[in-house]
Amino acid sequence: MTSNRRSFLRNVTLSTGAIAAGLPVLGKDLSAGKDVLSAYAGKAGFNMCGYAAPKIDKVRIGIIGLGNRGSGAVGRLSFIEGAEIVALCDNRPERIPLAQKTITDKGLPKAKEYTGEEGWKALCESGDIDFVYICTPWQLHTPMAVYAMKNGKHAASEVPIAVTVDECWQLVETSEKTKKHCMMLENTCYDFFELLTLNMARNGLFGELIHAEGAYIHDLLDSNFGKTSYSKMWRLRENEFRNGNLYPTHGLGPIAQCLDINRGDKMDHMVSMSSNDFMMGATAKEKAAEDPALYNEFVGKSYRGNMNTSIIRTYKGKTIMLQHDVTSPRPYSRLHLISGTKGVAQKYPEPERIAFGHEWIKPEELKALYDKYTPEIVRHVGDIAKKVGGHGGMDFMMDWRTIDCLRNGLPLDQDVYDGVLWSVIGPLSEQSVAKNSKTVNVPDFSRGNWKTNKPVNLTLEGGGNTTVREVKKG
Repeated sequence: MTSNRRSFLRNVTLSTGAIAAGLPVLGKDLSAGKDVLSAYAGKAGFNMCGYAAPKIDKVRIGIIGLGNRGSGAVGRLSFIEGAEIVALCDNRPERIPLAQKTITDKGLPKAKEYTGEEGWKALCESGDIDFVYICTPWQLHTPMAVYAMKNGKHAASEVPIAVTVDECWQLVETSEKTKKHCMMLENTCYDFFELLTLNMARNGLFGELIHAEGAYIHDLLDSNFGKTSYSKMWRLRENEFRNGNLYPTHGLGPIAQCLDINRGDKMDHMVSMSSNDFMMGATAKEKAAEDPALYNEFVGKSYRGNMNTSIIRTYKGKTIMLQHDVTSPRPYSRLHLISGTKGVAQKYPEPERIAFGHEWIKPEELKALYDKYTPEIVRHVGDIAKKVGGHGGMDFMMDWRTIDCLRNGLPLDQDVYDGVLWSVIGPLSEQSVAKNSKTVNVPDFSRGNWKTNKPVNLTLEGGGNTTVREVKKG
């Protein structure tokens, strides 16, 4: 065993131990993850892209974390035939009864309950679960997904799936060794305009794609400083010690699919720049004046720059611009712009727009494109998804598609390489910002398989037979 490998394992062990003790694991590998890159980058593992796991007729699901995202997942998954929520876990037991009621109100069996700081481990160790669905704070995503896979479960995690380069490689190695799916739950890949533009790009309507833009611009200042928004204000604490794009995947996922990243092209290198903090430090002082007992600890911190802009260049010479700002008073935006040699599509600012020249097409022409290029999944469950809800229906389409793939033994739309690549922009942006916006290389988590991996399948071939329970109006 090399000294680099021993160093990596030691860091992972220390990190896991800290999490088990209820301690935050902060900024573990800002040095660029060189130990991990040298240990794993040249090793070819089992390729999980396109991997079809054995069929699971009834997918038995354990959900960890019953806050905003977890409680929503319980509601959505309970509508899907062939999906059975058999386990619920939260370290706050008072959250479990409401989730149970969501299940039993549909006439479904009550789920087994897990709680306490170690409850998630017991859930992952259970022999009657096929699929672990993780909706916890970011620092817990990788440890829980790894533990689930090592205990024979497929794993899916809310975004980002990892917060360090080390964690990204750990997820890749574990998924490849166990042959268990490891999916990041990037719901924006299932939004309606994003799916339309992906299908149009596949059909060549934009020509050769040249450039794409994505973002997460969402004013969360009040939520991050809210007393009850996030348990122990965990999301605000992320902003205390990390300066970069902390939440890259919502904007990046859909445009990466349009560019066939990991499936014909790869990210090569990037640079990142952050503004100063003009808002969070000031807000902490204001809050501390009102409630010093709660907010004094947040005064005087070196907070993340309010706006981060990162630029990525791909192997084939395409460019990607990503932005992150969750403090400024601006309208919500994920940008979602793809630009090619024949046309461009842009979602924000609303309304959605497409052009094949110097002027945006008319609304009736956009409708005609929807009629012709809306993918099969939207035609199949789009209307039901809008009724069930979850960010306008994209959450439900993501859940339905995932369960349908597991039931039919189909490859998942998002594999472990997608999840870690979209997430690794977080720690890589930190590294670039810390080095005065110097270039950093982007790891090839596929280790060369991007050259032959096939693009995401936009058909329901081999599946589409998963039904949905009746959705009552209102």
